[in-house]
Amino acid sequence: MLLGLAANRLHHHHAEGALFEFLRQAESGIRELKIGFHAVGRTYDAITQTGMLQHYAPLVRYPHGSRGGLMKLVAEVVGMPEAGRTLDGAIYFIDPVDPSSIFPEALALKRQCLIHAKPFLSTVASARDWLEMERIHAGLARNPQADRLHDFERQTIALIAHDALKPTMLEFAGRNFELLSRFARRVGTGTTGQRLNELAWSRGWPLDQEWVYRFNSGPLGGDAQIADLVLDRRCQRAIFFEDPHVARQHEADIQLLERAVTTVTHEAVCVTAPHIAQRWCDAALLRAVRA
Repeated sequence: MLLGLAANRLHHHHAEGALFEFLRQAESGIRELKIGFHAVGRTYDAITQTGMLQHYAPLVRYPHGSRGGLMKLVAEVVGMPEAGRTLDGAIYFIDPVDPSSIFPEALALKRQCLIHAKPFLSTVASARDWLEMERIHAGLARNPQADRLHDFERQTIALIAHDALKPTMLEFAGRNFELLSRFARRVGTGTTGQRLNELAWSRGWPLDQEWVYRFNSGPLGGDAQIADLVLDRRCQRAIFFEDPHVARQHEADIQLLERAVTTVTHEAVCVTAPHIAQRWCDAALLRAVRA
């Protein structure tokens, strides 16, 4: 397995940065799974200067972002098979107030991960959650340090989908209804929330109770309302099926939610691709059996 790896300066210029926090908690799992990293210049330098991932051959240095390092990762997510360089996803620890986080190559990295159904992990919580998911699928014992991320009965999950992916969200929710029902609370926006409630009622959920608490539709500020929950640590997980192929009239609102998630990088998990969301659900069920 091979991932791109990058971190904005906030996350690697001091010992408590998100990059180092992730590696402290994840290094054993990284070595177990033999995950390779193509790390952009300063991210690689920060790792080696702190002595993390010592003598780990699958860690490879790429150019600085200003010299095309992040652009190369985008191409490798798409695939460079003739050069033997195809990434299985990307970890990019984003500082939401760093202008480079909205440079074309940064946006393209996420978009191409979406298009090619590969994980795009922009928070420490998302990266730790993904690593535990892959460990479980590899048949390894659960990591007790990840228990907090799987304490669903104490968590709120947001279920959001763009218009073209609303049917996909309904299929996903129907397939994983019992697992999603374990969460203390489910929230959503407008039409998606209503259709999920109708699904739940058809499954026997009490007719006088909403399965999903509905905020406004996205264009009317629903994404911003859920972003506020995330910032207040009242929403710990978002499954947000984004359509990368259409222009989005409320782009600023969508970015607001995405930036809220990265602001609370240690707390919020965000999944944007249906394939990855299903893989997470399958792992969560397997992990519960091994508890």
